[in-house]
Formats: sequence, C-alpha cells, structure tokens
Amino acid sequence: MTTALITGATAGIGAAFARRLAKDGRDLVLVARDADRLADTAAELTKKYGVEVEVLPADLATDAGIGAVEERLRDGARPVDILINNAGFGNKGSFLTVPLDQELDMLKVHVEAILRTTTAALPGMRERGFGGVVNVASVAAFLPRGTYGASKAWVVSFTQGVARDLGGTGVRLMALAPGFTRTEFHQRAGMGTSNVPAWGWLSAERVVDEALRDLAKGRSLSIPGKRYKAVVAVARLLPSGKLGGVSAKAARTYE
Repeated sequence: MTTALITGATAGIGAAFARRLAKDGRDLVLVARDADRLADTAAELTKKYGVEVEVLPADLATDAGIGAVEERLRDGARPVDILINNAGFGNKGSFLTVPLDQELDMLKVHVEAILRTTTAALPGMRERGFGGVVNVASVAAFLPRGTYGASKAWVVSFTQGVARDLGGTGVRLMALAPGFTRTEFHQRAGMGTSNVPAWGWLSAERVVDEALRDLAKGRSLSIPGKRYKAVVAVARLLPSGKLGGVSAKAARTYE
C-alpha cells in the first residue's frame, strides 16, 4: 500500500487528488490549515474508500508549518511515495497594491515550501527506487504577471530541472499547470470571474485525471485541456512584451 501526502488537501484540486488517490486504494496524509475541515475530510474518505488517512494541520506560510511537513516526509515508519504540493493562493490587485507581507507569504508557500518539502521527500524515494512528486503551478507561469505568475514559473523551472537530475532513479517529478479551475481559489482571493467564458473552466477532477495520466507517462509538465495547451504553446512563441499586455488585460477581470 502506497501513501500520498497532499498539501492544501481540503478543497479544490487538492481535495480532488485526495478523492482520486483514496479511490485508487492509497493511504493519505492530508495537510491544510483548518484542523476541523481536515478531520471531516479524513473521516469522509476513510468511510467511503476504507483507506487510512492521517491529518497534519500546518500553515505553509510559516517555518513551523513547513517543518512539520518536512518531518513527516522524512519519517521512515510509513514512507510517503507520492507528494502532491498543491497548497497555494492568489492576491487580488496589481503590484504595489498588494501588501508586501502578503507577497512574501505567497513566496513562502509557492517557493520555499515546495523547495523544502521536495527536498525532504526525494532521498527516501530515490533510495526505494520509486516515487512521484507533483508540484502544482499554473498556466500563469507562462504569462508575465506579478508575483503569482513569477512564483509559478519558478515551480515549473525547478520541477523540470530536478526531474532531469533524477532521471533513471525511478522517481518522477512533474509540474502541473492548470488554467481556470472550478475551486474556492478565486473566491478566497476576492477575485471576480464573471468575464471568464464557460469554455475556459476545467473541473478539478479533470485536472487530476490528466495530471495522473501524464505522471504515469513520465512527463515533467502537465497542462490539462487542449485549449490551455494551445495557450501555452502560443505564449512560448510571443515576445514577452506582448505577453505582458495580454496578461495585464486578463488580470482586470479580477478587479
């Protein structure tokens, strides 16, 4: 029986990963800030799928929270074979309108937490010759737009670089870059999405299904949905100046 650790596991893409992996018969370690919501999610998954579910309340915007997850990943008693770094958030507004402490919290969660937890998980996986890490990025990684896009670009670059370094070890790393997905993400950030067309939305379940298929194929980058694959392909061809204008216009949807 393999065990998966999922951060940001009580809502959205993280919760969809938890349901899918539990359905597949994997034991889980669920990480999130809300202890009560974690307990409810764990009880529901255990009852429905009969898997063992640990809960680990932790705020990944703090050293203590990241440290708790690192400690669990290094625990050899019940090794973690799959790490899903899903925790993340957005800030509404353009640069300089968002308080600096919120920008730093974002970098803590999107960059430092992923660096530290991936580093904690990989030695055991490499030693066992098996394992997988999925670091959740965003299509925003390919569009120059403030701290959020920059942090997600780091996730993609970091993950693909480490995937190359660990080639042949039996350990797979993949960056997951979804587009607009129906979750609590935008609501929590206070972002309006009324101007996003219906065709632009993906379900969290679809994102997870495509991600796990791509991970099984050994891909280092997964972009769910043909439309978003096309968006990223075009973004890679356009000059950065034109991309900045496009992403700035899109961002006004959230005002």
